[in-house]
Amino acid sequence: MQSILITGAAGFIGFHLTKKLCKLGFKVTGIDNLNHYYDVNLKNSRLSILKEQPDFSFYQQDLNDGAGLNALFKEHKFDYVVNLAAQAGVRYSIINPHAYLESNMLGFLNILEACRHNPVKHLVYASSSSVYGSNKRIPFSVHDRVDHPLSLYAASKKANELMAHTYSSLYQIPTTGLRFFTVYGPYGRPDMALFIFTKAILEGQPIEVYNNGDMRRDFTYVDDIVEGVVRIIPKAATPDKEWNAMDPDPSTSFAPYKIFNIGNNQPVALTRFIEVIEEKLGKKAIKKMMPIQSGDVPVTCADVEDLGREVGFKPSTSIEEGVSKFVDWYIEYYR
Repeated sequence: MQSILITGAAGFIGFHLTKKLCKLGFKVTGIDNLNHYYDVNLKNSRLSILKEQPDFSFYQQDLNDGAGLNALFKEHKFDYVVNLAAQAGVRYSIINPHAYLESNMLGFLNILEACRHNPVKHLVYASSSSVYGSNKRIPFSVHDRVDHPLSLYAASKKANELMAHTYSSLYQIPTTGLRFFTVYGPYGRPDMALFIFTKAILEGQPIEVYNNGDMRRDFTYVDDIVEGVVRIIPKAATPDKEWNAMDPDPSTSFAPYKIFNIGNNQPVALTRFIEVIEEKLGKKAIKKMMPIQSGDVPVTCADVEDLGREVGFKPSTSIEEGVSKFVDWYIEYYR
């Protein structure tokens, strides 16, 4: 039985990934600091489900505690690590920037150091579509440079990719960064649009529609994200023998380092997204049109050709199917 560490296990994606890995026969250790960025009751609900799994163990652990993290690595001797723990949210990074340096950079440094001193077969970590920032070429490609982030959250995720490359180069740690595109689904985060819109529509409250609705997002259902991560885990990054320092590909390296997008490759207009929620709820939204917010981009769309070639999988869940599953969960959970 292979041992795997999931950081942020009580989080949205961490919860779904941990459930899947337990079913596949992994021995899963989950850590989470259970912070109050959003409702801790929701995190505890996820944990209560995970704790029913016989091969799952949980530790309330902060990534900023480097000594505690290193001790955990020494005790469990993990084969694989998936780092999902982070301070999330583009908009929150405008309000509370220091949280992103503490969680996303110091915390990730401690993960890298733990992998350095307690070697693992593969470190997989969450990056974000936000790293594409002001890039205009659609779909977003891992082969394009991403040097112009529009939020500190995006900058912290880009920094994670650079940090991972440094450790892959210095210490030959195989690292793979996964740029997630607007993940949604049951047990999702309360600060995400689908959760906010569903709650407001049911309560007869107005919803804020940014950029006057002229937004398109590559909404990606959580089960598709999990499937992509599960397939990447055993495929440890290797050096690219064709890598050319005179014409460097940002997604590969002379080191055991790799970057992939995981997105649906089918951007949906925000107006259509709201319509799907309305259709499922049988109730119209009260819309308050707003200008675009600082840090936001009008369009996201993932080029997932590399992911498809590597693991033989591309996300494909339709927005209609995914929203329906979320709303069914929401009504049941909050009934």
